Amino acid sequence: MKLSLNGIKNRSEWEAAGIVLPGYDVKAAAEQAKKAPRWAHFGIGNIFRIFIGGIADGLLESGDLDTALTCVETFDYDVVDKIYHPFDNLGLSVILNNDGTKDCKVLGSFGEALKAQSSDPALWARLKEIFSAPSLQLVSFTITEKGYALTNSAGTYFPYVQADIDNGPDKVTGAMGVVTAMLLERYKNGKTPLALVSMDNCSKNGSLLRRSVITMAEEWQKKGYVEDGFLSYVSDEATVSFPWTMIDKITPRPNPEIAADLSALGLENMEPLETSKRTYIAPFINGEDPQYLVIEDNFPNGRPALEKGKGVYLGSRDTVNKSERMKVTALLNPVHSAVGPFGVLLGEEYFANMINNDPKLMKLGKMVAYDESLPMAPDPEIINPKAFADELFQLRFVNEYLLDTNIRLCTDESQGLGVRFGETIKAYTAKYGSAGQLIAIPLGIAGWLRYMMGIDDQGNPYTLAPDPLAGEMTEILKDIEIGKPETLKDQLKPVLSNETIFFTNLYENGVGNKIEELFREMIAGKGAVRAVIDKYM
Repeated sequence: MKLSLNGIKNRSEWEAAGIVLPGYDVKAAAEQAKKAPRWAHFGIGNIFRIFIGGIADGLLESGDLDTALTCVETFDYDVVDKIYHPFDNLGLSVILNNDGTKDCKVLGSFGEALKAQSSDPALWARLKEIFSAPSLQLVSFTITEKGYALTNSAGTYFPYVQADIDNGPDKVTGAMGVVTAMLLERYKNGKTPLALVSMDNCSKNGSLLRRSVITMAEEWQKKGYVEDGFLSYVSDEATVSFPWTMIDKITPRPNPEIAADLSALGLENMEPLETSKRTYIAPFINGEDPQYLVIEDNFPNGRPALEKGKGVYLGSRDTVNKSERMKVTALLNPVHSAVGPFGVLLGEEYFANMINNDPKLMKLGKMVAYDESLPMAPDPEIINPKAFADELFQLRFVNEYLLDTNIRLCTDESQGLGVRFGETIKAYTAKYGSAGQLIAIPLGIAGWLRYMMGIDDQGNPYTLAPDPLAGEMTEILKDIEIGKPETLKDQLKPVLSNETIFFTNLYENGVGNKIEELFREMIAGKGAVRAVIDKYM
């Protein structure tokens, strides 16, 4: 069986394999997207395909949407060339249930897949055409926290961002340059309203996106690339809105074991691949069943019936903010960020297997969530925080069939430290004058620093997960030696005091020195990481 428009015509074959096919006209939905695009998305990797693509697929099934998604990639063009086009833009969703069963469905919601290449005149013209269309109502994003970043930890523009500023709207390469250039095209062709919807795990993600877009527009204005009216257009949220969101669905890297299972059912070419930019992706997408997407209902050009999608809630900005703080700064992401690096250090591949078999690391996760973060998390009311935490530890974190790896949880971790730990630390300081009473969160931060050394607890080297600060951290830590704690002097001070990383100076919160001491204990020698976990847990 081939995952293609022709391949799925033989419905009985797929049904015999237990795979559900689209109940709508995939080709017609794609044609409608090309003729009158309604919903475009930037960042078309795994979480987008199984979650956002799954929501759109459900709306197409119910008749609440008749237009497929326009899929735009700004970073890793191999994804378009190797995963979308060879499979006629179809995807295969594999939901991994806690009892070991799988729910498989072909997704036909990916109408068009484009590379946002300003160097390719045809592709660039097509993207301009899409953004000029009055029918376009929203552009959503899953480009990770680093996709919105314009500056490094010193506050200087990244070289590619500076190049986008200097070269102007028609020679951009970065995501924020691309989207701002496309907004300029929309401005020139009628100034039609639009919603730009970040769906990344960033605190106040809409504001982050808005700030980056406006910064690009301001820089172009200074250089004479755009007129004053364009800056007014992107700055007015009655015209261009930036709704906040909270997104939640654990989506591990595609697992080769699942590829083998699908091949055994008769599917061809299911093997995962790693692109030249280290994106690990496959024709199928595996993930858990629970999902949450809370969206601020602010769409100046209208919107699809998003509230009818599985796990989708529409509400106020305050509701989104509380939901996001509950999840990203308290209950889910902080646990992954605190415990995942220890898994790599201890040689444990899978997160669920590890915490199910290591009471001390399970205790660390629960302390981060229940004891230290939850007391500072607001109640969004649409989702009960205690029930959300219980679901995590009773159903989601412990789902060994997800095969979620610890190394994946470390990807881009430096970009989330402020959100996942800094906000809670600041809340303790505001309430008590200090966050010095915290134990689990400082331990998690120290564990991340120790992980960034690239040497496990037995002295074996490993490759760090992709992270924008990987090179910088390697340089900072290079003179620190395992077994020689005296080599730790003041190397960590520039990191732990960096408000760009943690959103606060951790020394002023009473935890900077504590983290240094925990780190010092972890570099005492082989087995020191394990000893520190056992000691404090």
